Amino acid sequence: MSREIDYGNLMHSAMRGLIRTVLLDVADKGLPGNHHFFITFDTNHPDAQLADWLRDRYPGAMTVVMQHWYDNLDVGEDGFGITLNFGDAPEPLYIPYDAIETFVDPSVEFGLRFESADENDDEELSHLDDEPEVDDSDEDDNAPRASEGDVVSLDSFRKH
Repeated sequence: MSREIDYGNLMHSAMRGLIRTVLLDVADKGLPGNHHFFITFDTNHPDAQLADWLRDRYPGAMTVVMQHWYDNLDVGEDGFGITLNFGDAPEPLYIPYDAIETFVDPSVEFGLRFESADENDDEELSHLDDEPEVDDSDEDDNAPRASEGDVVSLDSFRKH
């Protein structure tokens, strides 16, 4: 019987553990300095919890920004809960770690991207320098959004 080590899943597990460790530190001590996070997650994940109007507005994936205002950060084994402000309306979210597609801290040019096994390398790498998807179509909406100064190139993280 032949057995192989599944390095891809082991790496994803380690990366999710890193996110959990970072969020535990932030829950305990707050965000240090200029650190802030763009977190893109699958809104259709069966364990993701978000308001119906957010799921309707972001039917596949949603990027949230954890920076100036957040509340009730509760970091668990399988995911984290957080309350974020969307148009002056605080909304609780629960994001399972395995629903996270990207985790970026532009203040230090750090980023993680979780790749599915059925994507090819060229397609995966082509998305690394895309700006996070933050909907700014409603100018009166105070939802978190990226500004030009917050977006960094992730070329240094590309595979060569």
